[in-house]
Amino acid sequence: MEATETLRNTALTAKHIALGAKMVPFAGYNMPVSYTGLNEEHLTVRNAVGVFDVSHMGEFILKGDKALDLIQKVTSNDAAQLYDGRVQYSCLPNGKGGIVDDLLVYRIDEKTYMLVVNASNIQKDWDWISKHNTFGVDMKDISDRTSLLAVQGPNAIKALQKLTDVDLSKMEYYHFTKGKFAGKDNVVISNTGYTGAGGFEIYFDNEVADDMWNAIFEAGAEFGIKPIGLGARDTLRLEMGFCLYGNDIDDTTSPIEAGLGWITKFNKDFNDKDLLLSQKEKGTARKLVGFEMIDRGIPRHDYEIADAAGNIIGKVTSGTQSPSLQKGIGMGYVKTEFSKSGSEIYIKIRDKALKAQVVKIPFFKK
Repeated sequence: MEATETLRNTALTAKHIALGAKMVPFAGYNMPVSYTGLNEEHLTVRNAVGVFDVSHMGEFILKGDKALDLIQKVTSNDAAQLYDGRVQYSCLPNGKGGIVDDLLVYRIDEKTYMLVVNASNIQKDWDWISKHNTFGVDMKDISDRTSLLAVQGPNAIKALQKLTDVDLSKMEYYHFTKGKFAGKDNVVISNTGYTGAGGFEIYFDNEVADDMWNAIFEAGAEFGIKPIGLGARDTLRLEMGFCLYGNDIDDTTSPIEAGLGWITKFNKDFNDKDLLLSQKEKGTARKLVGFEMIDRGIPRHDYEIADAAGNIIGKVTSGTQSPSLQKGIGMGYVKTEFSKSGSEIYIKIRDKALKAQVVKIPFFKK
């Protein structure tokens, strides 16, 4: 484990500690994993509204006449489809069929984009994109001065609408606007999230972090707003079947194997285009699937997956006891012949092989 003195803080770390959060090292940061308990926090987001401090995420601004050309080269999705105020989920292929990172691409205007990347990959992504920047694009890493709160849950819109003149009900999913929020200028309000519970992500300068946190909690008090840790963020995203970098996708997994063909567009030139096109056409030897436990047991990262005869056919990448469904759920790579919905598989938990079934994701249906 990393020594605490080397951990970085967000602008809101002191708030989390004052609220009694259990703090853990995560991606080099001192982050709140839980406040009152994972199940309670998870259900708060599903049923009311919760706030995650995700200021550890990275943000890059790419600016210039050729900004789109650079983004098209390094990302798998077709960023030419974006317009001002639109967000796109994408990934950075690594030149060998794997994934450098998954990310969000925000089009601010025709020549200005914001890329939002995973905390653990900030330097790696920066180096990778810089290496491909033969287009003279102006790149700025604004991660260290940017705070990000994810306000998620069915009551998020009611709480946040009090703080802005922007009509949040008119903002479609994966769209954003830049404007005044809680009396502060230059705030990005984005209808995105990683929970499947609805809500918004709010980007702002570190200097106003305390004011923003206080304003959001005051506005949300009547709707049962609570601070939520990274533990519940993980169980919420897993119930939706959203990939987590470092678990379900990494430098050794291709977007085609990972079920991310929908963010891999072959109508443009990009890193790994030919390799990924060949995988799409010929198929892959393994696929990422979702599964639900039939026998009682909780699947965990790296547990082996077997067939009925006990042959190892894959590995669990993410697993948990679902707070919403009250059963064990997980994701993992299996040999393609076991990837069909309804396939029977066995998860090796300690010395037992426990029965599970491949299911279509998301696990949690609204």
